[in-house]
Amino acid sequence: MDFSIKPIDAKTGLAGVKTGCIAVGVFEDKKLSRTAQALDAKGEITAAVKSGDISGKPGSTLLLRGIEGVAAERVLLVGLGKQDGVTDKNFQSALQAVAKSFSGIGATDGALALPLDLVAGRDAAWAIRGAVLAARDAGYRYDETKSKKEAEPTGVRKMTVLVPAEDLALAKSAAAQGQALANGVELTKTLGNLPPNICTPTYLADTAKKLAGEFGFNVEILDRKQLEALKMGSFLSVTKGSDEPPKFIVLKHMGGKQKDAPVVLVGKGITFDTGGISLKPGANMDEMKYDMCGAASVLGTFRAIGEMALRLNVIGVIPACENMPSGRASKPGDIVTSMSGQTIEILNTDAEGRLILCDALTYVERFKPAAVVDIATLTGACVTALGHHNTGLFTRHDDAHDALAAELLAAGKATGDTAWRMPIEDAYQEQLKSNFADMANIGGPPGGSITAACFLERYTRKYTWAHLDIAGTAWKSGAAKGATGRPVPLLTTFLINRANGKKS
Repeated sequence: MDFSIKPIDAKTGLAGVKTGCIAVGVFEDKKLSRTAQALDAKGEITAAVKSGDISGKPGSTLLLRGIEGVAAERVLLVGLGKQDGVTDKNFQSALQAVAKSFSGIGATDGALALPLDLVAGRDAAWAIRGAVLAARDAGYRYDETKSKKEAEPTGVRKMTVLVPAEDLALAKSAAAQGQALANGVELTKTLGNLPPNICTPTYLADTAKKLAGEFGFNVEILDRKQLEALKMGSFLSVTKGSDEPPKFIVLKHMGGKQKDAPVVLVGKGITFDTGGISLKPGANMDEMKYDMCGAASVLGTFRAIGEMALRLNVIGVIPACENMPSGRASKPGDIVTSMSGQTIEILNTDAEGRLILCDALTYVERFKPAAVVDIATLTGACVTALGHHNTGLFTRHDDAHDALAAELLAAGKATGDTAWRMPIEDAYQEQLKSNFADMANIGGPPGGSITAACFLERYTRKYTWAHLDIAGTAWKSGAAKGATGRPVPLLTTFLINRANGKKS
């Protein structure tokens, strides 16, 4: 979908806007927003609302045609909830409803005229970014591996966001940011949705190279021999059962000052996870192609910040491989030595994500980072704890880590890509004890997402770090099966805020 920003004409106002459909807001108490009032010279909108044809609840809609005195062919009324309490969620529900309605009507162009300053603590820029994301999400289709491409959707293909003239420059900047973010989300979705015979570690490495060529990133791809030289015994133990060569991807966007410490994003890149010798059940195993969504989210975030030319130093690190069973594969009971020198008893080969991440987290020490955030579809236990609404956020409990957690939580709340903080405490570390190595790679069923984070924490004590467990939020199952693109909005907004000096 194409987007444009236009000022509201001071003479003709909203009623003079010529378009296939214009969207305005109404409230639950049968009151009109100020933009709806601007189209209600003859009282037709008031009559429709008072009749009960639209409830005004967040996301409810009513399409009207031929409103007297209005140049637009159609007027879409969209519910915003209670007038005195429009929340982030309510406004985003309204934006999603507009996007859905626009995609199914007989107009090719539409205009958005919701009041963009209704939500306390949010400005017009926030609303415009949300509008772009909602529209692009509604229009996303995956057909890369279909012999016949899906027909182009009907409905609105050009959306204009109408703003007061004094907000024009701010609005155009926000729309550009929204487009960049949407492009990043779409890349992450597509990488996640691709089948594992296509989206291999080599494919992820080639994608990183393409991004580097397009946006001027520095890129380095380490192969098996280099990983052996670095003594990444933990990472390499996971790759042993697969014929696909492992790749260790390093992307650098150095948009900040030369001496500024970088923010490092580390993404788990298991392009297919059978569980290894600890083989998973066959049902729904196809969804283990999504075990590289942490890696995909790092690449999507780089796609977004590259297009934005973000003034911040950001490094992305992706350990990528398959986890397969074979005569060469790691076995339960094997002991491996990580890059840090710590030894690990592998009690379950299906707890492999932490085995590749721990070496990546040791590797990033060389960058002397300002902060490190790892992103991983790490544990089914996180899905049990938080469901599919919130990403699990884990950090240590001290001032520096509390501040980093606050930044990430705020970025998630601003975009609707929310996270929930979980504990990391020494008591949980006890579950990782091993009689034969420095630690075991699992701590048993109780608090499984927490003990997984505790395992990673042992490799991050030289810098400020947070872990995002996206096992419940990276993809959807069932009829709506597909990657969600999360947590690209959270990560990108976190980095934008850092670039703008907004730190907790």
